[in-house]
Amino acid sequence: MAFGRLERPQGSQPMSDINMTPLIDVMLVLLIIFMLTAPLMTSRLKLDLPKAPAPSAEPAPLTFTVALTADGLLHLDDAVVSKEALRQQARAQAEQKPDTEVQLRADKVVPYGQVAELIGLLQQAGLSRIAFVTEAADTAGDTPAAP
Repeated sequence: MAFGRLERPQGSQPMSDINMTPLIDVMLVLLIIFMLTAPLMTSRLKLDLPKAPAPSAEPAPLTFTVALTADGLLHLDDAVVSKEALRQQARAQAEQKPDTEVQLRADKVVPYGQVAELIGLLQQAGLSRIAFVTEAADTAGDTPAAP
């Protein structure tokens, strides 16, 4: 008789790691479902609102167009002006309507210092809403041709 060990084959061991793949898949599916249904869940109430007299809408804010050319000349609404005249006009405009928008046009070769000086002049006069006017870039024509 042979004496030997009686070994039992061990069964499958329990997993000690959590498989994250199914959890991530479920979360992504839920995220997509919420992304698709959220815009549809906005409720729109159909109301018959009463009519009431309302004040007339305010006109569009006034614009003050200032241009700085490549040769350093200042233009106010297409008329050449000096810095002092521009300062006086800007101060008068700021006293009348402080929310006037200044549309600033500057040639691209004008040094930044001159543009900054012009902005400072306008701000000292009381006009703080300054918009820079540019032209739309031509995407097809701006790229250099390949050799």
